[in-house]
Amino acid sequence: MAYTEVTRTGYGDRLKRALGGVVVGFVAFVGGTALLFWNEGNFVKTKKALEEAQGVVVPVEQVATIDPALEGKLIHASARAETQDILEDAEFGVKQTAIQLRRRVEYYQWVEESRTETRDRMGGGEERVTTYTYKKEWQSQPVNSGEFHDPEYQNRNTVWMTFDEQTLYAQNVSFGAYVLPQFFVKAIGRAENANVNPVPEQIQAWTETMVAHPRFPRALMATNAPPPIHVSGNTVYFGRSPGAPVIGDVRVSFTWVLPHEVSIIGKVFGKTFVEFVAKNGKSVSRLDDGVRSAEEMFASAAKENATLTWILRLVGVLCVCFGLKSIFGILEALAKVVPLLGDIVGAGVGLVCTLVGLAWSFLWISIAWLAYRPLIGIPLLVASVGCIVWLKKKARKDGGVTAAGQADA
Repeated sequence: MAYTEVTRTGYGDRLKRALGGVVVGFVAFVGGTALLFWNEGNFVKTKKALEEAQGVVVPVEQVATIDPALEGKLIHASARAETQDILEDAEFGVKQTAIQLRRRVEYYQWVEESRTETRDRMGGGEERVTTYTYKKEWQSQPVNSGEFHDPEYQNRNTVWMTFDEQTLYAQNVSFGAYVLPQFFVKAIGRAENANVNPVPEQIQAWTETMVAHPRFPRALMATNAPPPIHVSGNTVYFGRSPGAPVIGDVRVSFTWVLPHEVSIIGKVFGKTFVEFVAKNGKSVSRLDDGVRSAEEMFASAAKENATLTWILRLVGVLCVCFGLKSIFGILEALAKVVPLLGDIVGAGVGLVCTLVGLAWSFLWISIAWLAYRPLIGIPLLVASVGCIVWLKKKARKDGGVTAAGQADA
């Protein structure tokens, strides 16, 4: 069932909001521009650091013994990541010689979703119709339903128990004769489902806590009722039935990372490893699960660098375009005295801001490349300037056509 709220604002309030948008837009515009410039430089620096590292990396066939000749050198090697550390979650009866042990907690809750439609009113006012809908989902945190907009759903959430999520790491992980630093240990993956086995006394204590909850179903407290706690595989489920969850149910699951083969690229420092620092100050180190060649690892690193760069480029361009739209949104707000006129102005402002934002973004990307890679930056700069010149000419042409039309009239 949907719940709808309607709010109306006058022309003055709309102008105030648009003026506030100018400040937000300016911040987004400047931030997006800075991000675009920094991002291109970061890509080039990372690329050069990877190339430098790949040029000096020493392939090592075995690391069963400490080799003094490798001190201070960047090496690539594959070996088994081993540990004798026992990681334990005593409350849930999880105990294992492992590299990582993670506890994940989920709560079955009502969640609120909203969708807003804006309607213009003659005279510059605005009507906002917000529709709220509700559904049940597993969430990583309890949801405060007291803040829901629909009174019918307020305070309907509850949880029988609360637990903290946590991740434990082994402090001593060997790599042949060497010891892996924590930044490598935390990079080890291949998590598997762990085995949970809480003791009967703990299950009884949990049960007593649950049934003492004021909103716990009374039917589950009957003598012949099934137990409200279910232990299966890597999960402890707090509720009547894992197959039919109700609001308040909680499930706690565990995974662990057991010793296995890994491949690293790291600088030897005594019996451990540190990050390799390139001449430009960028750090290079990498751990991949399984046996992988240095070429494969550097290729993956280069691909990740390119992917991140494209993501940040998109974010930067969107920030610039959004910033310009927010800055000049005041024009649309002023024209909203007549809704149709406001729509026309808004569409024009949106189109122009998008084109100018793209041109501005390309300009700063090319400036960054000009600083870091001139051979690529110069063509980009020419293209960006050409785009800006074209926009100016088009604007003058459109203005001239409009003036001519008015003269004929």
